[in-house]
Amino acid sequence: MAPLETVTAVAHEVVRLSIDTGVSFDDFRISYERAVPSFDIDRFSKLGSEQVSWETILAATAENAPHGFIRYWSSDVASLMRLAGDTGSCTTYLMGNHTIAQRMYTHNPAVMLYAPLRTVIHEDGQGICWFSIDQPSTRFASFGNPNITMVGRELDVKLADLLRFLDIPVPPTLAP
Repeated sequence: MAPLETVTAVAHEVVRLSIDTGVSFDDFRISYERAVPSFDIDRFSKLGSEQVSWETILAATAENAPHGFIRYWSSDVASLMRLAGDTGSCTTYLMGNHTIAQRMYTHNPAVMLYAPLRTVIHEDGQGICWFSIDQPSTRFASFGNPNITMVGRELDVKLADLLRFLDIPVPPTLAP
């Protein structure tokens, strides 16, 4: 007897936010990377090997993420695209917070499809630097779980706070 296979397809609307940063690509990239520091992999690996309490992880994460978010990965996409003759600047990131993701993961591990959040800093043909991200709540609402949706809305607020810190416009859809 063949195993029963099940497929679930969920169509959902996602709101992509693209915000004119008002500054040069390099200036915004530097500001963003300072505000969203890299994941301290050595520290968290050590904490993991010591099997510390979750409270210790929460405290260490708060220290690593002064504005609520950590950079887990980045790629200078433009350096590769220049080989095809494209000239715009573009860096993409995975930004998030594992302690916030855990609050959704406990309800459905598939939330990791959208956590960490994907962000892009890019320059258009006129030299305008944009910051783009999918609105977190529109991604996480697709799971149909009010507990996950609530955390997605909290991420909207944290994103708005980060944008204010970076001194760029906060889209009205992020306002609580």
